Amino acid sequence: MNKWQNLLGMAMRARRIALGDRVIASIQNKKASLVIIGADCGENQRKKLSDKCTFYEVPYVIVESSAMIEEAIGQFNRKSVAVLDSGFARSIQSCMKG
Repeated sequence: MNKWQNLLGMAMRARRIALGDRVIASIQNKKASLVIIGADCGENQRKKLSDKCTFYEVPYVIVESSAMIEEAIGQFNRKSVAVLDSGFARSIQSCMKG
């Protein structure tokens, strides 16, 4: 497991992420600090999430597969996740770049 996955798992245990329908709601409420999208999610969902993130100026990252997200948070059938804590979001982004 990558370091960013470990950080995402810690954010999950700290209850600082949004899943499912709450991902879009957290983007619109400007509570999301980072959105992580699996590359294998549906084309319509990926476009909808990326457009919302662009419009509301929320950074987003597309990872190679949703299995990486699922492994990190310990739940199945999760294609996207919003990180609500800015500290976790910064750490995850820096791990992905480096």
